[in-house]
Amino acid sequence: MAHDKATTARLGDSLITLDPLDMRDRLASGAMRAADLAAACVEQVKRREADVQAWAWLDEQHVMAQAGRLDAQRKTGHPVGPLHGLPVALKDIIDTNGIPTENGTIIDKGRVPTEDAVIVRKLKAAGAYVMGKTVTTELAYIAPGKTRNPVNPDHTPGGSSQGSAAAVGAAMVPLAIGTQTGGSVIRPAAYCGVVGFKPSFGMIPRTGILSQSPSLDTVGVFATSVAGVAMLADVLCGDDPADPATTLSAPPRLLATALSDVPVRPTLALMAHMPGDTAPSEDMALAMQELSDLLGEDAFALTLPILFDEAAEIRERINFAEMAKCYYGYERRGRQQLSEITLAAIDAGKAVLARDYLAALDWPKLLNAALDEIFARCDAIICPATPTSAPAGLSSTGSAVYNGLWTLCGVPVVTLPLFEDSAGLPMGLQVVGRRGNDARLLRTARWLTSELKKTSGVVTNV
Repeated sequence: MAHDKATTARLGDSLITLDPLDMRDRLASGAMRAADLAAACVEQVKRREADVQAWAWLDEQHVMAQAGRLDAQRKTGHPVGPLHGLPVALKDIIDTNGIPTENGTIIDKGRVPTEDAVIVRKLKAAGAYVMGKTVTTELAYIAPGKTRNPVNPDHTPGGSSQGSAAAVGAAMVPLAIGTQTGGSVIRPAAYCGVVGFKPSFGMIPRTGILSQSPSLDTVGVFATSVAGVAMLADVLCGDDPADPATTLSAPPRLLATALSDVPVRPTLALMAHMPGDTAPSEDMALAMQELSDLLGEDAFALTLPILFDEAAEIRERINFAEMAKCYYGYERRGRQQLSEITLAAIDAGKAVLARDYLAALDWPKLLNAALDEIFARCDAIICPATPTSAPAGLSSTGSAVYNGLWTLCGVPVVTLPLFEDSAGLPMGLQVVGRRGNDARLLRTARWLTSELKKTSGVVTNV
């Protein structure tokens, strides 16, 4: 039966607002065609992209061709992958065969890789396809790209994975991938009102992805629910001989564990703010106090030991020193084409003494030893994802001061869009787990959102 345009639009809207797990199940059963979901996403791009500008590359014919191929495959009766028919957006520092990957810099204008990154091969093997490439800040650092916040275009979407977070926040794609070296997954997820998951360091291989700081770079994912990020991350995890950060280990079973019931009520350590001079805004402080009141005996107040006060400086030292090495080729080929803020970081990295860099590499072990003592008393640490909601203007991507510590330690983190400020902008809650306990962290995050739904109307469907 043919539908009029209004009916077709309503059908498309109903598809793009489904939870990613519901999309997966309908696609696998044949209750929904991949082509219908793809068309709905493309239409949403047409509605929102002019305001949000999340995409570095997107081709409608490519999207529809991939979806059609997957529909034809399902009709053969052969088994389908765990992400069959789902479109996924990729940060434009992730190599894709035959699709531009320009790393957010004019120096790489027109660069088209001939091989897929390892995680892109994993996506395709799972039955997903590349919806398009999303905007990154310059070389995944902090010089902003063109993307705007999907909730209010006059505010920053964060960085550096700004396009990925904004595309999910604007319902243009159900799933997206980014990277984090400081706060580049958690911060934009919080600003754009979506769920962001930064797994433990080394869980997801990075071969074929722009390297800024090999000791810190971590692949992360975005979705509209905890189950959605668990489902996506599940297929990306694994050993890669070309990435020394990964290890050969059993599958993490992120989704199965995340969907399971907690064996006992979790105990949470609540931090109202992070170490350093940046205090949370009044709205964030009030939200954290309300959360503390709601949790009651399920949470206790936590102040990190003084040892953690130096973590931001240590993380920056490692980041800049490795950035100077990794971006040497960019500086040599086109120093005059790089932003002043990127050049300042590279130059700062050149000035780091070898002894100070090597000493900084020892800090994650020390900090994780201290965190282990805390995690012996709790299931997770909860704290603000950012000091404030998304700042006004596009000249800055906001502060990552609340994220860098967890990146340095390599622990898993998920941010939940649980709060709004007085102007209606999203504010995220950061839930932090012990290194390697990613599945348990995701289960705790789902429990937390379920508990808060029972007592508070501000919690979103995560």
